[in-house]
Amino acid sequence: MATSTTVPAAPAAEPTSSKVAIVAALGANLAIAVIKFVAATFTGSSAMMAEGIHSVVDTTNEWLLLLGLRQSQRPAHEGRPFGYGKELYFWSFIVSICIFGIGGGISIYEGIQHLRHPSALQDPLWNYVVLGLAFLFDGASFLVARRTFNAQRNGRSFWSAFRESKDPSSFVVLFEDAADLLGIIVAFLGVFLSHQLQNPYLDGVASLLIGVILVVVAALLLRENKSLLLGEPADAAILREVASRAQADAAVTAVAAPLSSYLGPHELLLVLRVEFNSTLSAAELTTAVARVQAAIRAAYPDIQHLYVEPAFLQAQPSEIQSTTAVPVAGAL
Repeated sequence: MATSTTVPAAPAAEPTSSKVAIVAALGANLAIAVIKFVAATFTGSSAMMAEGIHSVVDTTNEWLLLLGLRQSQRPAHEGRPFGYGKELYFWSFIVSICIFGIGGGISIYEGIQHLRHPSALQDPLWNYVVLGLAFLFDGASFLVARRTFNAQRNGRSFWSAFRESKDPSSFVVLFEDAADLLGIIVAFLGVFLSHQLQNPYLDGVASLLIGVILVVVAALLLRENKSLLLGEPADAAILREVASRAQADAAVTAVAAPLSSYLGPHELLLVLRVEFNSTLSAAELTTAVARVQAAIRAAYPDIQHLYVEPAFLQAQPSEIQSTTAVPVAGAL
């Protein structure tokens, strides 16, 4: 029978730095959306209208991320013994769908409509002013998001940190802000070239490109958030260290590959099958299990649900793992 230790009803501390990045992005996008729509109304720019829609979607997305953060902090109870950590993963997945379907889809539609029914820009000065302000606001938000994300990289490369991150509230905002800045640059080029070359079709092309940027970013986020929602295991290095710490106990003779799954950015469920010395009494076995649990929990506080299952592993040689080569176990 497995013995477990579980953090009772006390959720992990809220990632304050991620929340600051989300609030900063929400405020910037809300202000930018208003001025973009004002500029689009006065100039008739399709690219500016697409950018306004983009900012509205981003504002909604930040609100959904804040909702996910808040919901994920609810304590566990009898009906939800493992808490609500995956609420953040769910709402991050919804945000990715919004970027793909609403942001990218409407921007592409707006571009196609402008190509079918082109109209000359009336006063591009409005667009230049708004795009300049938007670039400053989004740039500031991007710097906050990048600082938050970099604090979690721990020396890893950008893409490695992105793929291994368990906190979508950090990388979703970063990717959104990066898409914002790229969209502003494309919108500026669309407005400038359309006006200088007297070719209104270029404004529609810019809107299409903005839509493509959003679709590509959304595809990356959808893939990562889907993986988190389905349950990602802990990193291989963590699993090796967990097995090593268990094996180091004098009462342990063999350790199987740990099974793990993230329930939230800082909430890990881990099952560890351990073979103990057969000469141990019941009381000694209980003490040994508690000792193994304490050693692992002290090193990795994110392991909030730890199940140590005494087992006879010698009868199943294929399951016995050395302390230096424990593979990544599949998600529960």
